[in-house]
Amino acid sequence: MKKIWLDLREWNKSLVTEALESGVDAILTIGELVADIRDLGRIEVIAPDAGDLKVPDDVEIVVIKDKGDENRAAAALKSRMVAVRTTDWDIIPIENLIPQGGERLFLFVRNLAETETAVRILEKGVAGVVLETHDPAEVARVARFIKDLDRESFSLERLVVRRVATIGMGDRVCIDTCANMEPGQGMLVGNSSQCLFLVHAENLENPYVAPRPFRVNAGAVHSYVRVPGNKTRYLGELKTGDPVLVVNSRGETEVSFVGRSKIEKRPLLVLSAVDSRGVEYSAVLQNAETIRLVGTDGVAMSVVSLKEGDTVLGLVEGGGRHFGMAVDETIREQ
Repeated sequence: MKKIWLDLREWNKSLVTEALESGVDAILTIGELVADIRDLGRIEVIAPDAGDLKVPDDVEIVVIKDKGDENRAAAALKSRMVAVRTTDWDIIPIENLIPQGGERLFLFVRNLAETETAVRILEKGVAGVVLETHDPAEVARVARFIKDLDRESFSLERLVVRRVATIGMGDRVCIDTCANMEPGQGMLVGNSSQCLFLVHAENLENPYVAPRPFRVNAGAVHSYVRVPGNKTRYLGELKTGDPVLVVNSRGETEVSFVGRSKIEKRPLLVLSAVDSRGVEYSAVLQNAETIRLVGTDGVAMSVVSLKEGDTVLGLVEGGGRHFGMAVDETIREQ
């Protein structure tokens, strides 16, 4: 995930406030300003002596004027993060440095246009940018662009329901997030990491309980759930503050965070469905009218009314998972 740092050498409360509100990852500053920054909110500070990360021990700043400066940056990249400023916006040194430690390389930029270039150099880009600006609006623009880079998008598939059957009591997980979800949004959950069903948020009116648009009643504790960074987690291990991936019926995603995870004994059912190749997958969900999957038309469908032949949306992927990360090996989960 690419990062954005704000360069702050003179006190500017508006810039710091915007950095906090826009989700800037860190502020690169001087020692005299560290206390003032921390008075406004919690954010990582990079500074000599008083910073969470120290300059130059953790982060070295290099101005590249010639090949010698480039070599110094390359040497530093072996052991620490390096923030580079080039003269006349010369990207050749950056192209040379990215293969030598691009995951620790940051580049000073002045605006969104330079940011867009920085993150695409050699199709890989730098690890992040250090924004030099006096305009809070530019902070917001660049931060939004950087955060959107990590927004995943999926091609959801049509799955045909084959069976819905009750299986008795078990531990199910409600994920209460720190943001409200819209109709059509939910989370990808399933018994197999190779196929995750889109489970709809509890944000629809019903005669039983009030809508809770921040909640996905996701399924049994053993189930996989998709999280940011092309990873899965077990539902039962999620806790407050963990990032989760909210997905809509078009496969568009956004990151939310767990505010509370509720594990309770509830009656369960197992749903099985097949993909276009006839491969069967399943999910274990709570047996209740308010638990819904998403149909191929984007409309929520209660699990208690699902029947053979109905179609729902899911994410089908090859390979398997090891500690939540995709691996290129055959894993059979049944």
